[in-house]
Amino acid sequence: MTSATSTTTTGLLDFTGRTVVLTGTSSGMGAEALRLFVRAGAAVHALDVADPEKTDERPAARHFCDLADPVSIDTTVARLPRRVDVLVNCAGVPNGGRFSGQQVMRINWLGLRYLTESLLPRLQGGGSVVHVASTAGRNWPDRERAHRELMAATTYGEGLAWIDANPDIVGDGYTLSKEAVQYYTLWRSVQLLPNDIRMNSVCPGITDTSIIDDFRRGMGNDVIDHARAVAGRIARPDEMAPAMLFLADERSSSYLNGVNLNVDRGTGAARATDQSDPGRIWGPGAVG
Repeated sequence: MTSATSTTTTGLLDFTGRTVVLTGTSSGMGAEALRLFVRAGAAVHALDVADPEKTDERPAARHFCDLADPVSIDTTVARLPRRVDVLVNCAGVPNGGRFSGQQVMRINWLGLRYLTESLLPRLQGGGSVVHVASTAGRNWPDRERAHRELMAATTYGEGLAWIDANPDIVGDGYTLSKEAVQYYTLWRSVQLLPNDIRMNSVCPGITDTSIIDDFRRGMGNDVIDHARAVAGRIARPDEMAPAMLFLADERSSSYLNGVNLNVDRGTGAARATDQSDPGRIWGPGAVG
């Protein structure tokens, strides 16, 4: 039962004494999340394949970890603390041609799940897992059968075999991978209830990061520009990171579990209510 003191505002978003494992910290949303977690007092273990941006923030440790390689994940996990309070999966790669569909799925889905399942035994009651999914994964119900099959492929090798056997479903990998993260968030969060571990995801809209040009190649300028027109502007990475801290914090979001949180300035709401014409929102002359 939640104590009376835990429902007050005292200590909200205070991660002092908490161990946070954070992936994808070299740039973009992950770098912003790193800054906020460190400033909030967390002992952060930062995982990435790339060198980080220059910053004044210093995590507890930096670890090379290639999410496309289960051996690299195993090596990294062996170096992490025996107790972890929070895992935040920010790492991911875009569509757009720099990565094959299999590579995108290996990093965005297989690696994310493999790392998460490897660390779940180290999370105690009150622990939290937060994934960065995407609004691009919103249509997972259209392929629920495929996602149930992905959930049933419990090992990295089984998952890779499914990906190789279903190239038509995988496509460029990005949309399917983000659908899988959304579905995994829903599916696994229920199973973790008896362990008092919460699992949620942040689903960003179009965000101005170093991979925005990849998304333009992968999704097309029309899609990106229309989303920007509906929202009024493109998001900044520092507008995504606070939502990660909120979902990670037991004091702030103790009753939030199995939530795919859209951080998209209302573009999902516009789509759901048939109001995706920028002119209806912003008036004549809005660019679609």
